[in-house]
This record gives sequence, C-alpha cells and structure tokens, in this order.
Amino acid sequence: MIEIASLEPQLVIGMRRKGRYKEIAEMLPRLFAYAMSHKAIFTGPPLYLWHEKCVEEAKTADEAGTADIEVCVPIAKSIPESEEIKCYELCGGKMARTVHKGPYQECSSTYERLFSWLDENDQKIVGPIREAYLNDPREVAPEEILTMIYVPIG
Repeated sequence: MIEIASLEPQLVIGMRRKGRYKEIAEMLPRLFAYAMSHKAIFTGPPLYLWHEKCVEEAKTADEAGTADIEVCVPIAKSIPESEEIKCYELCGGKMARTVHKGPYQECSSTYERLFSWLDENDQKIVGPIREAYLNDPREVAPEEILTMIYVPIG
C-alpha cells in the first residue's frame, strides 16, 4: 500500500560520503556509537538518504564506488559535531510512503511499485528518497525486516 504523509522537519545527526551501498551497514553502527558517546536522545529510526536520481544511476555509482551515501538518525537536541559527523535539520514535507517487508537486497520490487504509482499519479520526486529502518536485522529474521520508504513529492 502506498499512502501520502506529511513529515515535519527533524533534527538529525548524520554522515555522508562517496562509496558503495554496502558501507551503510558499517556507517550506521559508527554513527550510533558516536551519538551514544555524546548522550544523544534518539527520536526516530535510522535513515538512509538516496541521492541518485534513478535505479540505473544508483547501480552505476555503486559499481564505481561513487554512490552518494548519507545516513542519519533523528535526535532530540544538538550534540557536538566531528569532522565526519554533523547535526542538521532534515526537511519535512509531502511524501509518498510504503513499507518493504523482507531483506534489504530484495526491495527492488517495492521500489518498482512505488515508481509506477508515482508515474500513474503524476507525482514528481523533489528530493532524496529516504529509507527508515524500523527494526534491527540482528534481532529479526531476514523476512521480518521492515523498511519504510519515503519519497518527497511535489
């Protein structure tokens, strides 16, 4: 099911770099460790922001090791920054959203349905797509992993 939601802006702590998507699995624990070492209060699930403009561009960038990878987690108030980790406001706005249930590497069919829905409903993507990781793959079976996908539309 795809629905429209309105998100409020949220303060996050995040990190961004060029690389391969598999690095997300290493970046998120580092981000959490840093945030916890500064006593951050988490207010939502960890997020990945997809900056590539289409699936083909994402595949090419991943293979070349030039994917634009940004991970963040919502926090209650600012904490000290480092050279690599920054606090900033993630914009809100109108989003199309859907949930993918299952392994991360099998979410292409969910994205295909979402992109088809956007086309059918004359919706344009106006910012980075977000994936919110609703549970921990270390604590649930792969088929129980839940990922909320948000697409900013306008």
